[in-house]
This record gives sequence, structure tokens and C-alpha cells, in this order.
Amino acid sequence: MRKYFYIFILAFFFIPSTYSQQIKNDSLKLELIKIALINQSDSYVTFPTDIGAIAPLLFEANVSPSFVIKKRKDSRLMGVFTPQIIIRMYNEYSYPVRTPSYIPQLTFYYLTGNKQASKKLTLFGRIAHHSNGQDGNFFNEDGNINLNTGSFSTNFIELGFINSSFSKSLNAFNFFKSSIELHPKNWMIRNLHGVYSGFRWKNTFQAIKLPFPNLISEKRPAISLKLETTWMFDAINNLDTFNINRLNASLTIYYHPKFLEDIGLFVQFYHGNDYYNINFQNRLDIIRFGLMTEILRF
Repeated sequence: MRKYFYIFILAFFFIPSTYSQQIKNDSLKLELIKIALINQSDSYVTFPTDIGAIAPLLFEANVSPSFVIKKRKDSRLMGVFTPQIIIRMYNEYSYPVRTPSYIPQLTFYYLTGNKQASKKLTLFGRIAHHSNGQDGNFFNEDGNINLNTGSFSTNFIELGFINSSFSKSLNAFNFFKSSIELHPKNWMIRNLHGVYSGFRWKNTFQAIKLPFPNLISEKRPAISLKLETTWMFDAINNLDTFNINRLNASLTIYYHPKFLEDIGLFVQFYHGNDYYNINFQNRLDIIRFGLMTEILRF
């Protein structure tokens, strides 16, 4: 499987288009609202076919609508409010939905430099809350974390930048995002101190490949790739400074077939700590498949 994965990556990035028709300049304009929405969390639902170390699920769903706050269309500054919710329905008796993740967040974006430039630098800042809506004891009587009703809550800020550009040779928009995420100790419940990372360095590379030039009138991404990494810096679980367990990484490949309107298919490879609130100490190595929304138009 690894061999085919490498072949796909090479084809995505390095095989030149054989079409000679030029893309119109109007199709290449990348406004701040598109930069912001592309870099928000994706809305998706998985199929019950996860492969790897995770509890059997009927599905995992990420509901992440974006409400844009801006003065006018060409504003350099805009805000995005996102009441994000992640839900897992377990493939068990009565199909329970346990402790959903509630992650409401407010993000501000500021576009620097020339608005008409092909390469753009955008600064952003985010304040967010992450909890599971439970009020039970954090630990069970046996000393293990109470995954069913234990309380999980933290607040954090994230500061970073987004570099965006368009590659004519690859016919793709490219984005690189880097940020620091901080969870001050007095912003999280005491039980998370020393076991939940409050200082994270996050990086994301995303490439969105447009249709071939003769199909550009659709203005719809045909395929995209997103690589995300997170390194946890602070003292957690007595891990050494360069312990590989400090790394979380994921690769998501998205494909939009012609017969679907606003959704497409995706496959995701994930390695690292579980991101589902109080399950954070579980280690995941999974491959998953599902449906993802696609609402952007270029």
C-alpha cells in the first residue's frame, strides 16, 4: 500500500498537465474569505470502515459551519465564528454517542501586502474552547480516566500565519500554515495539568488541484491533499524532549467526482494522540474513509 501512496503523491505534484489552454486570470484570484475558509476545519462524516487502533464506530462526524464577520467584500480584516462539534457514534448496543467534543472558536484573519499579488501572507489569531459537556469525576474508582462521564475542559489561543500561492505548472493552489497553540494552565481543569499538552506547534501544508484547463469553467477543485503535523513541547507524561510520541500527524486526500454536487470522498491517515476530548491519552494509528463537504468555488 505504501508503494501506491508514493506513486499517487508523485503524480499529484510532478506530472505536468498536457493541456495548453491558459487559465483566465480572474479564476486565479484568491480573496481573504477563501483563504480563511480553506484553512478552517473540514466538515465530514466517516464510513464504518476505520482500519487500525480505534474503538469500533458507526461514524465520526465533524460539524464545522463558518459564520463570516466582515465589513465589506474586499476587507483586509475579517472574523470567522465556528461552533464546531465532533461526534462519535459507537458500534455497540444502543449505538451510544459518548461525550461529543464542543469546540466553539472565533478566528480573526488579516491580509498583508498587495491584495492582487499571486503570493499572499495572512496573519491569524484564534480563541477557542474545547470541552465534552460532562460534569462527572475525571477518574474512576480504579484510577483510570472516566471516559464516559468525566469532565474535560480547556480554553486556548492560537497565533500564526498562512502563506498562499498559485502554481500554474501544477494548476494548484498551495497553502502553508504555521501556528503556536497555547493552553494556559489556569484556562484548563486541574486534572489536565502535566498530562494534556498546553504548548503546541502546528503546521499544515495543503494543495488544492483545480480541474484541467478545459474544465476550468466548473471552478471546482478536483482533488486536494492536506498534510498536518503537531508537536507538543511542554512537559507531559514524563516524555523526553524528542520522544516521537510528542508528534501527531495526518494526511488527508480528497476527491470530488463529477456526479456529486457539494460533497466528495476522502481517505485519511492519522497517527498520534486521540483528539476526541477526554480520550486524549489514547494513541491512534488509523486509516479512515468518508464524505467531506466542498463549498469553495475558484
